[in-house]
Amino acid sequence: MDRYIKAHKNGKFQQVVAPGTMRFLDFATLRLDKGERHRFETGKREYVIDIFSGAITVSISTVGRKKEIYTNIGKRTDVFSGPPVMSYIPPNSQVEIKGESAAELGIFSAPASIQTPAALLEGSTVVTNRVGRENFQRIVYSALAENVPAERLLAGETLNPPGNWSSFPPHKHDKLNPPNEAVLEEVYYFRVKPKQGFGFIWTYTAPGDPDGFSNVFVVQDGDTVLLPKGYHPVVAAPGYQLQYTWVLAGEERRYGAWADDPNHSWVRNG
Repeated sequence: MDRYIKAHKNGKFQQVVAPGTMRFLDFATLRLDKGERHRFETGKREYVIDIFSGAITVSISTVGRKKEIYTNIGKRTDVFSGPPVMSYIPPNSQVEIKGESAAELGIFSAPASIQTPAALLEGSTVVTNRVGRENFQRIVYSALAENVPAERLLAGETLNPPGNWSSFPPHKHDKLNPPNEAVLEEVYYFRVKPKQGFGFIWTYTAPGDPDGFSNVFVVQDGDTVLLPKGYHPVVAAPGYQLQYTWVLAGEERRYGAWADDPNHSWVRNG
């Protein structure tokens, strides 16, 4: 599996992580002009849409439920301009997205069979936390969390100040070890401000893993990293803000069900 995907520069719709690449997750980006429409059916998958910039209207027709219309939602200038607005879309739905302005968004999905209701994730639904301290302090926005019914998906965003670390202490969620750790794969989609900047992510497995790896990737604006397992600390280069949308899906749906790297867990309380 390719764990690092360079930015796609062209096209309105880009299938960044194709279905079947990961066990659960896929991911696409979409750009709309004002008045432009994009339609799709969810089938046997649940979706979460993250509005990176601009405003859209989302119409959702789900089998057995009344039609939901979320009008003129979003409105951020970019992902560095405040909390996200997201929309959860259940399986067996027909979806239309209309650009109320020029807009850019991410579309993530995972297999689902439970018919939960659609949801607009904005305002007080999106929980803002300042996590860490010193040079590993960052802002974490939790949008699609356990307070919103869904079968597999969890989603939010992390905002790194220049030079700071996140996903730190390094943690993983690839082993069934209740109640502390669950099996959850993840996708990170990165943005950088100013755009010419960069950061790094180190993805590595625990000692003794029969399919172990250790890779360091340079991440630039629009890059994607797949995290099927392992630890995954991130750092932003000095002078550059780093943001990433994170989406998880797996065998359970528990935010925070992860295990720190025991070599570095002392930093949390040090």
